[in-house]
Amino acid sequence: MTQIYTTDVLVVGGGTGGTAAAIQAARRGVKTMLVSEFSWLGGMLTSAGVSVPDGNELQAFQTGLWGAFLRELQHRQPGGLDHSWVSFFSYDPRIGAEIFADWVRELPNLQWISGQVPLEVLGTKDCITGVRFADFTINAKIILDGTELGDLLALGEVPHRWGWELQSEWGEPSAPTNFNALTQTYPVQAPTWVVLMEDFGKNIAPAISPAPNYDPSQFTGAWDNYGAEKFLNYGRLPGGLLMINWPIAGNDYCQNANRLIDTDVKKGQFVQECRWHSQNFAYFIQNEIGRRYGLAKNVFPHGDSAFALHPYYRESRRLIGMTTVCEQDILPVANGRTASLFDDAIALGNYANDHHYPGVEFSLQPKSIRWGGRWTGTPFTIPYRCLIPANTDGLLVCEKNISVSHIANGATRLQPIVMGIGQAAGMAASLCVVLECQPRDLPVKSLQTALLTDDYAPAATVPLFNLLNNHPDWLHWQTYYLDDPKAYSKDGYCPNISVEEEYKLNLDCFIGKFQRLGEQNYQFNITKITNLNRANWQLVTLLSHIDQQLQALPSETMLKIWGRPNFSGNWLLVEHFQEI
Repeated sequence: MTQIYTTDVLVVGGGTGGTAAAIQAARRGVKTMLVSEFSWLGGMLTSAGVSVPDGNELQAFQTGLWGAFLRELQHRQPGGLDHSWVSFFSYDPRIGAEIFADWVRELPNLQWISGQVPLEVLGTKDCITGVRFADFTINAKIILDGTELGDLLALGEVPHRWGWELQSEWGEPSAPTNFNALTQTYPVQAPTWVVLMEDFGKNIAPAISPAPNYDPSQFTGAWDNYGAEKFLNYGRLPGGLLMINWPIAGNDYCQNANRLIDTDVKKGQFVQECRWHSQNFAYFIQNEIGRRYGLAKNVFPHGDSAFALHPYYRESRRLIGMTTVCEQDILPVANGRTASLFDDAIALGNYANDHHYPGVEFSLQPKSIRWGGRWTGTPFTIPYRCLIPANTDGLLVCEKNISVSHIANGATRLQPIVMGIGQAAGMAASLCVVLECQPRDLPVKSLQTALLTDDYAPAATVPLFNLLNNHPDWLHWQTYYLDDPKAYSKDGYCPNISVEEEYKLNLDCFIGKFQRLGEQNYQFNITKITNLNRANWQLVTLLSHIDQQLQALPSETMLKIWGRPNFSGNWLLVEHFQEI
């Protein structure tokens, strides 16, 4: 007889959003169950191998569970997080998985079951009440879909989207006016099966075998515009590990991607081909660059331990919710650095809109700015309404499956913002249990207040470049703009904010000459001998007051800088400086 469980909150899927949702719901004291397919929690951040997360990198945006995760990584990761040039945070995925597992174990009211996938959604046409798995059924007051591909939406016949929408749907400037060869060839963004390679130094790495259908022409020119060393440093991790998730003639794979939502057999075929494609890319790398590089050993907990547990999915089935986030909602307002602020904002992001279609350059409206000496994305917010089905009760979504257009998904799909969405969904579910209401009836102000005042990981809902969460007026200004969204400044700055500098005494110190090469483009020429093997460095920062000081600094100024070097990016991450 099938075991039947009853709980307050059920989260199905242990990805980035699902894990955050379960932890947040349980921390609020409600009985929570989390059912995952894989033995690692964290999804994109861990089991999918993308342990070089993008977005929400500015210190003011490092809040909530995302900020707590970064601080825990900084505490646990030997050698720090400054290793790659695609991200400011590079870590061993095993450490990320340990953090999530530890957080779950600390919560006696959170039960985690791994190795299970949903088979059936239970309830009525208008309300979901339970989910059946192979060995048990779980009934819950609120159920969250945290699966990688929005599986509960399909099983429960909850209205959802898959693939492209035309410009006529919402007037999105980057959407196609007609379905065309691109939309037919690539119905969604390409997944990637991440493989970790290892730099064996002077030793010869074990030979990599090619997988079926090896064709070197697929990868020809992959790093021609970068050089082999810079290509390999794209996703360099601590301990000589190299994350291979390369978009240019690399291991993105999207052949007949509609199979992902077809039968289990067809989905399995696609996933196997995706895995083989990455194996062939690793084989190509080893044969072109040299036997110094091979497959990493004993990273992921299965036989092919260099390969992630599952593909990195960039796009999912997407809910038809109470509102839909479109491209206009993530683009900066006229002459501004930020998008408009939703009055029901519950999470924030700043990633530049980024779409992956192998071999295709797809043009999108720009949403990037020069900030802190480098390019970053303009901030935007996520509304609570896009987590709620238009006509189905008992359900929230908390992954890439939110109600978002195909175009805007390119900015909302990144790890930090999905973690924020998950935290908000988990908080909403717990409040619904306590208040005995459906998600659509939950007062959004109560949700926003709960996120801002959480005892463990208070989360910002308003993106403000210059307001750190340790500022004494942080809660005041977050609440102020939520109460009056029209007062929110299009430049994304909070007025009259002073910063008391706090920087770590264990930072490296460098002396040299500041050079202004262009707008937000700074070079630092080290003049005092250090243990660094290069003299010229790019200066970057994640702190708004340092950003403003660098903008006002005259060229040729001699400086003493405290910060951290990143050899892959050739930058110094500045936390404090003074003129000398």
